[in-house]
Amino acid sequence: MLKHCGNAADCFKATDSALAALDVSAEARAALRQPDWTAAEQDWQWLERIGAGLTAITDIDYPPLLAQIPDPPVLLYTRGDLSLLASPQLAMVGSRNPSVEGRRNAEEFAAYLARCGLTITSGMALGIDTASHRGALKAGGRTVTVWGTGLDRPYPPRHREFAEEIAAQGLIVTEFPPGTPPLPAHFPRRNRVISGLSVGTLVVEAARQSGSLITARLASEQGREVFAIPGSIHNPMARGCHRLLRDGAKLVESAADVLEELAPLLKLELPAPVTEAGDVLPAQAPDDPEYRLLLNSLDFAPTSVDALVERTGLTPDVVSSMLLMLELQGQVEASPGGRYSRVNKRS
Repeated sequence: MLKHCGNAADCFKATDSALAALDVSAEARAALRQPDWTAAEQDWQWLERIGAGLTAITDIDYPPLLAQIPDPPVLLYTRGDLSLLASPQLAMVGSRNPSVEGRRNAEEFAAYLARCGLTITSGMALGIDTASHRGALKAGGRTVTVWGTGLDRPYPPRHREFAEEIAAQGLIVTEFPPGTPPLPAHFPRRNRVISGLSVGTLVVEAARQSGSLITARLASEQGREVFAIPGSIHNPMARGCHRLLRDGAKLVESAADVLEELAPLLKLELPAPVTEAGDVLPAQAPDDPEYRLLLNSLDFAPTSVDALVERTGLTPDVVSSMLLMLELQGQVEASPGGRYSRVNKRS
C-alpha cells in the first residue's frame, strides 16, 4: 500500500478497487474507511508521556537491516536509545530453562562481545535471553530487547523493573501497539524482528523443540550468520544446538570465534589476544592426591555421587565432603538431582 500510494495519508484515500487489486483484505479496507482516530490519539499521547517513539518503515532512522527482510514491520514502537536501531547487533537466544553452564555462557559471551562493540539483541524471556541482556549491561555495553507485546505489557511481568533498566541503558522495540497482550502467535513474529535487526544469531543452549530454532531458521532465511555453542550429549538443552550444527551453523567455542567471523563484515577491530569468554582453563586441583583423583573423575556434564564413588573407590561420605570443599573453592558446582560437575574456569 505504501509503495502504491506513496505515503500513509494517501492510503486512507485510495479507492476500494485499488486496494483490492493490492490484495488488501475486505476487513482491512473497512478499517481504512472508518479509522479509530480516538484510539490512535490516545496511543500517541501515551507514547509521548512515557518518552517512547514511533518509527515507520518510510522514516530515515528505520533500521536498514530490518528493512531488507521479506516482511518487515511497517511500524516500530520504541523506548530508549533510538540510535541502537542502526548499531551492529548480534542476536543471542536460547532456552528458558538453561543449565547453570548455559546461563553463564550467555552472560559471559554477551559481556565480551558487548565490550567489543556489538549490541546484544534478544527477547527478554526467562533464561538465556535475560542472561544475555544482563551480560551486556554489566559490561557497560548496549542491548536491545524485542517484545511480542505492547510497550505497556512487559513480558514476563516479573521483568517489569528489568525492562525499565533496559529502557534507561538500551532500547525496547515492538511492532505491537500499546495494550497488546502476550498471545502465543506474537512470539514467532517477534523472532523474525530479533534476527532481522542482527547481522547474526547465536544460539547458546536450546532443546530440540525450541523457539530459538525458529529464530535461527529465520536468520538463515534472511541471509544472516547462525552460530551455535555445542554442549554435552547428555544435556537435553544442547540438542537444539547440535541440530543447528548438523544443518550448517558455525560452531563456536569462544566469543572470539563469533567476533572473528563478524569483524570483517562490520569493520570491527579485534582485541589483543587474551583469554576469551568460553575458553576453558585447567582447574587448579588441590595438592592432595584424593582431590586430584576426584576432580579427574568429574565430568563437565552433571555426574552423580554414586558414579563418583564407583570411579574413585572412595566412600560416599568422603566424596560428599570433598565435593562440598571443591564447591566452596569454585571448582565444582551442584546441579539438580544431587549431581555435580566441574566448572569451566574463564577470564
